[in-house]
Amino acid sequence: MPTMTRAYSITTEAIAAEAAAVGGDPADIDVSKVVKLDDLELRDLGPKDVHMKVLAVSAEHNIDHAATADTINIADARGGKIYPGNSAVGEVLAVGDQVTDFTPGDVVLTHCNGEPDDFGFPLRIWAYDQPDSIGWYSEEAVVEDWQLIKAPLDCGLDLWEIAALPLRAPTAYHLWRRALGIYRVKVSRERKATLNVLSFGGGVGELFLMLAKAEGHNAFFCAGSAERRDALEAQGIVGIDQKQFNRFASRDDVKAFNKHCKELTDGENMHIVCDMLRGPVFDAGMAVAARCGVNVSAGWQLSQEVTYNSTVQSVKQVTIDHTHYETPPGCEAATELYGTVFKPTIHDEIYSFDDLPRCFKEMHDNTQTGIPIIRIADDMPDSVSHII
Repeated sequence: MPTMTRAYSITTEAIAAEAAAVGGDPADIDVSKVVKLDDLELRDLGPKDVHMKVLAVSAEHNIDHAATADTINIADARGGKIYPGNSAVGEVLAVGDQVTDFTPGDVVLTHCNGEPDDFGFPLRIWAYDQPDSIGWYSEEAVVEDWQLIKAPLDCGLDLWEIAALPLRAPTAYHLWRRALGIYRVKVSRERKATLNVLSFGGGVGELFLMLAKAEGHNAFFCAGSAERRDALEAQGIVGIDQKQFNRFASRDDVKAFNKHCKELTDGENMHIVCDMLRGPVFDAGMAVAARCGVNVSAGWQLSQEVTYNSTVQSVKQVTIDHTHYETPPGCEAATELYGTVFKPTIHDEIYSFDDLPRCFKEMHDNTQTGIPIIRIADDMPDSVSHII
């Protein structure tokens, strides 16, 4: 008898219908009309598989890309339909006969490294471009054991904060270790011990700055959300209001931002910049790069393509680095920092499973005040009762 579960899906038909209804502009698409509740038949439990009940998930921006097809129509590329969701907290219900690291009752985290290359880095992302991958915006799921990490239930975070991190924390951890390592190739600690580190808005950018701050560096957070700036300022991170510079709509806005950053840093500017947005933010991030600076990114929200003056950046010895997501061991390492370094800002509403489409619409509309969390399970295991 097959095991059926409820799960959310995105289809090419739903994307096309909504795109036609709004005149074809991806920015006007109502994501809640594209992400739809569906039925899913779980695969049979294999020897290295884990069957889990999904407890909570976080909303991820790659779902917005999938639902709007603003960069690539990933549903079409995957054959017309995907089941999204690549960040989850779950309770183990059953394990295959070759699984040794997990037992029923364990609470686990997923990671989204869909297919590691020879060095452990993902060739593709689970539930996005990895073929045949089924995501975790569902009530139950079957995953391979290598995709799971035991949840640190006594780290000091609540369940919702833990649910915010499985995708974002490894991404931030990878970005930080890459950016700092590249900078140190050029400038030793003896020559420059304390760095100025800037990140633009979003959950990954916030966690990136928490890593920098924890290691003693000066951290600056540029975002339009006052609530998110306030949350980071409580952790000693300096807030910069992006709206004050008209979200860098013109060259004059970028110049004003550059001037402000120099004032904040005694004329040095930013040694490391984390830019997860691109678009007009890219020019701003490059403008404030200090000599020997590093600009690092792991994706995009506003655009896929950027241009820059190679001569100027060569003279400044600036490095632009592109990352993707962590290795499985890197995901484990990032999880060790939950609660001590990583203390995420959560949106003030915890959405229900049935409200998941609305959650994604509000993410698309940029009205949330923190990382959005969806509670999937009504009945929670006793093991997480103390963190709800």
